[in-house]
Amino acid sequence: MKEQGKVGILLETGTNELELLELFINEKLPDQDEPVPCHFGVNVAKVMQVIEDPHLAPPEAAVNDCYLGLISLRGLSIPVLDLAVWLGMERESSDFDVVIVTEFSDTVTGFLVSGVTNIYRVGWEQVAPPHRYISGAGAASIVGMVEMNERFIQLLDLEKVLADLDPESFERKTETDGIRAEQEYTAVVADDSPTIRLILKKNLEAANFKLVMTENGDQALKAVRELGEKASDKGVPVTNLLQVVIADIEMPLMDGFSLTKAIKTDPALKGLPVILYSSIITKELRHKGESVGADEQVSKPDMSQMAQRAIALIEAKVTA
Repeated sequence: MKEQGKVGILLETGTNELELLELFINEKLPDQDEPVPCHFGVNVAKVMQVIEDPHLAPPEAAVNDCYLGLISLRGLSIPVLDLAVWLGMERESSDFDVVIVTEFSDTVTGFLVSGVTNIYRVGWEQVAPPHRYISGAGAASIVGMVEMNERFIQLLDLEKVLADLDPESFERKTETDGIRAEQEYTAVVADDSPTIRLILKKNLEAANFKLVMTENGDQALKAVRELGEKASDKGVPVTNLLQVVIADIEMPLMDGFSLTKAIKTDPALKGLPVILYSSIITKELRHKGESVGADEQVSKPDMSQMAQRAIALIEAKVTA
């Protein structure tokens, strides 16, 4: 068994970097004699282990064609998905195929791929939004592109894969248990995943929030600064126009840590409450969030609590 442990390089807080595991799928194409490798990437922090292909026989009554069955690993029964099938690709099977076992959002899942190549430390500013480059099958599961060694690595939105496979879980995350602010609050929300943006939109609008939705930290910072300039022109604090910033940690162009640091080091903006969230809130990440001044940190399994936490944070600031 091959194992890929979490590398655990503690990146300096606010440096806008991530560790990326590159994987590939050898795709059969009608006009090619040999399969063509397509390169994808996932955050190393989400990878528990890489194992050899267990050669599962897909069950006849599978809910989705990409479902291959279950494996037992570390005392867990783990579902394995054929990533190529999910992305609408025809994979060339080989004896060297592997399963990448991921752990995030309190979920452990295996993804069958052709292999893994390397781990890269890259800056989020190197990650371009995907719509400039790709379309077609699987495009909705790609949240960014990184050019590396004269090829593009496509960053996978694994949360979308799991949300689409388990829509009931998705709907549970949009519920707010009737939480609603007595007055309307404005929030800037930043996330590169359309799936998570939709969860937050439903969750927060139901709780009486007016939203400025953005797709990365760079867009969010521009939106915050624009509201800050409007507040300055009116001679009022920015919190009169904007009450909270809610941001994912992992995003193209600018991550949540760098966004928070930019807000908290700006004299005109530092009073804004910032909530960071991630599917992989570890002790190290929590420490990094605290070091850049995040007021609250939420794990993605607790997304249904976002409105409640945001309201409590805003109202605590008002009464402080």
